[in-house]
Amino acid sequence: MDRRTFLSISAAAAAGVRVHGLQASAAGPKKSVLISMLPKDGSYAQRFAIARDAGFPAIEMQTIARPEEAAEIKEAARSAGIRIHSVMNADHWRYPLSSRDPEVVTKSVAGMETSLRNAALWGADAVLLVPAVVDAATSYKDAWTRSQDVIRKRILPLAQELKVIVAVEEVWNKFLLSPMEMARYVDDFNSPWVKAYFDVGNVVFYGFPQDWIRTLGTRIVKVHLKDFQLDRPNGRFIWKNLGEGDIDWIEVRRAFTEIGYSGFMTTEVSGGDAAYLKDLAGRVDRFLAGQKPV
Repeated sequence: MDRRTFLSISAAAAAGVRVHGLQASAAGPKKSVLISMLPKDGSYAQRFAIARDAGFPAIEMQTIARPEEAAEIKEAARSAGIRIHSVMNADHWRYPLSSRDPEVVTKSVAGMETSLRNAALWGADAVLLVPAVVDAATSYKDAWTRSQDVIRKRILPLAQELKVIVAVEEVWNKFLLSPMEMARYVDDFNSPWVKAYFDVGNVVFYGFPQDWIRTLGTRIVKVHLKDFQLDRPNGRFIWKNLGEGDIDWIEVRRAFTEIGYSGFMTTEVSGGDAAYLKDLAGRVDRFLAGQKPV
């Protein structure tokens, strides 16, 4: 390897980008793809191999209730040489922790228990949780106090035992509507096992992701990447592929650098075939290098 090639690869390693077909190892953020974005046909091993070959070294799984399927996933990840780094909990929308109905809450807790055990089995270090839903029957205050009480008493003990982080995400649930609120919500637990799962696209409707990133800081343990285009005059919005919406990706990357974020960034956009996924991985590479995705 001549000096010029060595310096090129070293520079790429600092940014986590591809050079001459090599995936540079880096201390910075790492790429991941959501399992639902992969082609639906084929075995888990085949689907994981598609993700790996497209340039994604890691997967975010979703909750799997059947033990035999969970075991298959573990083996598939091992054989494909791919990391399962997080689990997206499945039942927090149907059965919100903030419900006044004890049976609903019990079902929600059971879903989180399954997700946490999935994570422990697969070697993932976090489970995504939508902590509450504000609706006509649940006030903002009740959503806050009920969800915190359940997480603290019925979810955190298992998370701590399994050493899996509960990562609360900001979504369109009429809850945690500012970065300061989300920071306070996380801090209230005073626990290393509750952190923030930050979605770059979800806040564009009412804020700026770079502001949220700087406010949440080291509370952020996982990240979702998607783009968003807002048509204010007509009151419409469209979810877009990375680099095709309104997000200032260069400023977002700068904010992540400022807080020292080095965890996984999982794409959460439309799924597609191998060629589509390879293009998407390239967009993430450019973003990680401080460039516009397209």
